[in-house]
Amino acid sequence: MATHDAHQEHLGHIVFITAAAAIGGFLFGYDSAVINGAVVGIQKYFAVGAVEIGLVVAIALLGSALGAWVGGGLADRLGRTRTMQVAAIVFAISSIGQMLPFSIWDLGGWRFLAGVAIGMASVLGPTYIAEVSPPAYRGRLGSFQQLAIVLGIAVSQLVNYAIARVAGGNVNNQLWGLQAWQWMLGACVVPALLYLLFALTIPESPRYLIMAGRPRQARRVLAEVEGSDVDLDARVAEIQHVLQTERRPTMKDLRGPRLGLRGIVWIGIALSAFQQLVGINVIFYYSSVLWQSVGIAQSESLLISFSSSVINIVGTFIAISLVDKIGRKPLLLIGSAGMALSLGTAAWAFSTAEKVGDTVTLPSPQGMIALIAANVFVLFFALSWGVVVWVLLGEMFPNRIRAAALGVAASAQWIANWAITVSFPALSEWNLPATYAGYACFAALSFLFVVKWVKETKGRRLEEMG
Repeated sequence: MATHDAHQEHLGHIVFITAAAAIGGFLFGYDSAVINGAVVGIQKYFAVGAVEIGLVVAIALLGSALGAWVGGGLADRLGRTRTMQVAAIVFAISSIGQMLPFSIWDLGGWRFLAGVAIGMASVLGPTYIAEVSPPAYRGRLGSFQQLAIVLGIAVSQLVNYAIARVAGGNVNNQLWGLQAWQWMLGACVVPALLYLLFALTIPESPRYLIMAGRPRQARRVLAEVEGSDVDLDARVAEIQHVLQTERRPTMKDLRGPRLGLRGIVWIGIALSAFQQLVGINVIFYYSSVLWQSVGIAQSESLLISFSSSVINIVGTFIAISLVDKIGRKPLLLIGSAGMALSLGTAAWAFSTAEKVGDTVTLPSPQGMIALIAANVFVLFFALSWGVVVWVLLGEMFPNRIRAAALGVAASAQWIANWAITVSFPALSEWNLPATYAGYACFAALSFLFVVKWVKETKGRRLEEMG
């Protein structure tokens, strides 16, 4: 019984430090959703058009691409936890800046800076979690990154709703000296400070400590995360051997014969791109606009948007329970098939939309079919690609290039996210069914890609990757 209690206490400690690292994902989810509640308020406050608003919304994603690009290198130079602290401080400062902008353009600048911090955190979370997690639990613990993202989206929607309610239902109403939308953006400082607090308390990654020539500290951390019954000397020697056989990582180390990069890096880039090219963020950035465009009332469309967040959370928990049981590759294949079918169904349903004057409606039963198909899509994404891509990016690369390669792959993810975000309004206005059919094609292509190129990593030590 004492041994069991000790094991539970040991596992509880691992869960705590990995959950703390995953708060960076919460920042991403929170910031992604918070802007949706504030967009109308910003547009009225600064009296700007759709083009300016589109740039302000999407510019954070370009900042995230930059943050992901530099985050890996900073993590290798400063350490994983120290770089988390930098990201948290940058995000907190940008939150205050977004809350008190002088013009639409400096608001865009603050959002770009927030994006840089989020991009850094998107690299740090999976890297750190993979490096402190025992192989038997690594998939479930790696899933915390995506769980944090979906929780951030849901919490942000609830906070926006609460602020709007207190302000009398209008985000341009005054509330304690500022407009309600300003408080929505300023509230981002709370998760930023929580991230900073936890980043100051969790231990440094043992692999970074060994890389930095601090094996004694690494031994202590390994005892915390892998248990004192493990041969710590052998583990330290194993990690040292792997690190010593490769040079210190730079972007040059990612070069290879396939279009200038190693094959494994291209696989990471493709996984990241496919995760976004299926159109998942259309659901969370534009869902209320989407449902209104096919005849659903505004209040009902907001409720549908929140229900999609709940389904996202449920799917994420399903993935956490399965990722270490059935493996990464089978989950990706299940998700790709489910997404392709549901997106294809949604495209068919939207093709039956009828326009009378300025009003667009979906006939029965296509309206209900479209709603169900969209939520089935969210469920299949959440239980597969939403979680598994973050898990794989944290563990699939060789030890010496992990942080740098993850930075490149995460940058690709942010750029794909940006491309989908800025293109959807114009594409949907041109042809909504064809847009969804395009996302369905990407889902089908992702199935073929996984079959051909993705290798299973379940239960393998990070030192075996390569």
